Amino acid sequence: MSGTTSEPEGAAKPGRRATVDEASTLRTVLNLWPYIWPADRPDLKNRVVMALGMLLLGKIVTVLVPYSFKWATDALTGELDAGGLGLPVWAVTPMMLVAAYVVGRMLMIAFNQVRDALFARVGQHAVRQLAYKTFIHMHELSLRFHLRRRTGGLSRIIERGVKGIETIVRFTILNAIPTALEFALMAAVIAYQFSWSYVGVIAVTVWLYVWFTVRASDWRINIRKVMNDSDTDANSKAIDSLLNYETVKYFNNERMEAARFDVSMERYEGAAVKTWTSLAWLNMGQTVIFTLGMGACMALSARAVMAGEQTIGDFVMINALLMQLSIPLNMIGYIYRELRQGLIDIADMFDLLSVEAEIVDAPAAAPLVVDGGTIRFEDVHFAYDPERQILKGVSFEVPSGHTVAIVGPSGAGKSTISRLIFRFYDVTSGAITIDGQDLREVQQETLRARIGMVPQDTVLFNDTIRYNVRYGRPSANDGEVEEAARMAQIAGFIESLPHGFDTEVGERGLKLSGGEKQRVAIARTLLKAPPILILDEATSALDTQTEREIQSALDVVSKNRTTLVIAHRLSTVVGADQILVLEAGRIVERGTHAELLAKDGLYASMWARQREATEAEERLRQVQEADGDFIVRRGPKAEEVVE
Repeated sequence: MSGTTSEPEGAAKPGRRATVDEASTLRTVLNLWPYIWPADRPDLKNRVVMALGMLLLGKIVTVLVPYSFKWATDALTGELDAGGLGLPVWAVTPMMLVAAYVVGRMLMIAFNQVRDALFARVGQHAVRQLAYKTFIHMHELSLRFHLRRRTGGLSRIIERGVKGIETIVRFTILNAIPTALEFALMAAVIAYQFSWSYVGVIAVTVWLYVWFTVRASDWRINIRKVMNDSDTDANSKAIDSLLNYETVKYFNNERMEAARFDVSMERYEGAAVKTWTSLAWLNMGQTVIFTLGMGACMALSARAVMAGEQTIGDFVMINALLMQLSIPLNMIGYIYRELRQGLIDIADMFDLLSVEAEIVDAPAAAPLVVDGGTIRFEDVHFAYDPERQILKGVSFEVPSGHTVAIVGPSGAGKSTISRLIFRFYDVTSGAITIDGQDLREVQQETLRARIGMVPQDTVLFNDTIRYNVRYGRPSANDGEVEEAARMAQIAGFIESLPHGFDTEVGERGLKLSGGEKQRVAIARTLLKAPPILILDEATSALDTQTEREIQSALDVVSKNRTTLVIAHRLSTVVGADQILVLEAGRIVERGTHAELLAKDGLYASMWARQREATEAEERLRQVQEADGDFIVRRGPKAEEVVE
């Protein structure tokens, strides 16, 4: 009965107005149908057919079970006419009819369970395929999209969307269809066995029941939205806080983070209480409506029995039919709530799938062919936001096998250049070419396969060192992985660890120091062996001593490769074939280290300031060493997010 209705899990993005009607439900089912009836999986199609067969058999048995109950009752009261049934006498004895009732009940459950078991693989296949499609789509979306999303909220949307898909697939195919079928069969049996007056009472009961359920469910959905808003917000804050664990500790703000989290959980608590309270009112209303309808039908039957128009078995049968009807009737409310919630749950997931990728391959895009790897910027203009221009007519060339460095003040647009080469964004105007091929006319996959990157902030996967090094080329064997680590000058450190290359690096690689993480990044780039290399401020977050050690490893990586170095510390680029000085999105100076110093311009002033800072740091180190006070200095980790 409705009083046993359980609260389904689900969520909705708060503030979102979900309009769930027959059209949207049908549209969703049509979108899901190719996954339920996959063209390339005849085995799954056979399962759908067999599941529908079990469904039909189960409903036929469901309708017949009350007849065996009626006949058993009439047999016990001596009112059963065996001849009228056309059955042998032994088949209509009370014990045989009771046995038939028991067998019928078991068959009814068995057919339903076999149906669910057959359809399980179909449903899970749909869930898996749609989850896979969403995962792939997330990686196809632009860097701009991911910089604007909150990881915690995004993961929650995908998690709830996957659950919503399963809900819609299961409840539409396994519950909505059988419920409608059972209603039709029950109405036909009651009209035939009793009269249309009974059908009329049941029709009114069903209408009131459905009307009340829909109104109450709509009310509850609005409460659920608030609860899920708070749930998403709390999850986003929790993940954000844990990802920034060190920052929280640095500023002693554990209580502030807990308070922010608790504000969301307080809203969640209030909405959750209202959700469960409203569920109680819903179940109570459903019970009252159905019980009154059932009481009316039983009263009609009781009067007919007293008038001699019906047998006691008929009275028992109408009760059994109505109790049987209560199950699909209760499922009407449950199905509506589940489908409504499922549609809301997957709405955000479908929104994600509907987001068009900003950077896509041209229809006739060809693989990038690298013959030397000459990079050319031709009057490149670019802006993340139309109101804020980042690059303003940048032109330069990185010849094959040469090293070109880009330096300049923070915010000049240095890292933007590396993002454009990887084609995370497209230029506003102008062109970027590699060996004469416009990046907008080549396949992104082949472009990124031929470029290696050692970034400023190396973020590692929460896996082993071996996995993170091998990430540069997943097909590499252990020997190649270890050779890459040796060339990156980190093999000795790794081998000194208790578990060697199988050592876990922790979330984002936090178990390793900055220098160790950079060496892992260098090793995986060496393993990738790309013809073009980008070093995006690869040593700016390290102390001077570690920087010198890393620089020697970087020299190995860049040897005989077209290399673009984006640097903050000028000491790392003195050997570059050419240095470009970028200021406010324009190249204001270019030349070798010696030529730029001779110009006595922006580069020379930057060099003088950094040299003074380095000399002051060195003098401080010497004084502390003389005093026997040894310290280790590590620079702050800088993380640039461009909006």
